[in-house]
Amino acid sequence: MTLVRMDELLKRAAAKHIGCGAFNVGNMEMVMGAVKAAEEMKCPIILQIAERRLKHSPLELMGPMMVQAAIESSADIAVHFDHGISISNIRKALELGFTSVMFDGSGLPLAENIEKTKAISLIAAEFGACLEGELGVVGGNEGEDVMIKTEYTNPADALEYSRAAGIDALAVAIGNAHGHYICEPELKFDVLREIDEIVDVPLVLHGGSGMNAQQFQEAIQNGIRKVNIATASFQELTRNVSSYVKSNSAPTYFGLNEAMVEGVYHNVKRHIEIFNM
Repeated sequence: MTLVRMDELLKRAAAKHIGCGAFNVGNMEMVMGAVKAAEEMKCPIILQIAERRLKHSPLELMGPMMVQAAIESSADIAVHFDHGISISNIRKALELGFTSVMFDGSGLPLAENIEKTKAISLIAAEFGACLEGELGVVGGNEGEDVMIKTEYTNPADALEYSRAAGIDALAVAIGNAHGHYICEPELKFDVLREIDEIVDVPLVLHGGSGMNAQQFQEAIQNGIRKVNIATASFQELTRNVSSYVKSNSAPTYFGLNEAMVEGVYHNVKRHIEIFNM
């Protein structure tokens, strides 16, 4: 049990017709909580950090900690750079030992997305790492001021992109959204089924935090193998810390540390249970 490649975990998930949880982290306590849940459940997971989070969680600090946590874990863990945009940060993650990276060219025209993704696939290959790409636009937000409108993934484009871009996994947009869901998402499972029928690489669902267990299961049964969870973990950490502070007249750092770890642990464990139903 140790640091592994993302594609290995997604192949295992496909063989079992389950989903592999990919959990975003932003500090040491989040890493500890996610790993604790994976070890207790005896279930592999993906630890990941998004490029947009580097302002608060510098890659040069988070990266080595995430990689070492995976190496030391009794569970198999892949370490992934999520929503990579700049080549310099993607390369930096690879140099730090990440076993997979994502290039998010979803806002680009198809031909340009293919061209840039292919170039990054060659960089990932230098490090023996996997590459995730994205087509369509996953809407919503993750604590930013700008709301992004969903653009559904076109199945024909997905086929062309998956064949030409050199990817190991494909993130799709089927009505899922990043950040806080104002209402229950309306997911187009017919679009997902069509993509799954014609694309050979595992499919990825971003923006999973607002979905219910039934929606997760339907997505998994229709080809989703990597399920990203970010907002729910950050929210659960915050709620647990708030509860700790309110219930203690003299809160301490050590109590805060434990509250953060436990908040993330419970959220990751709950999602692992759902993805393995």
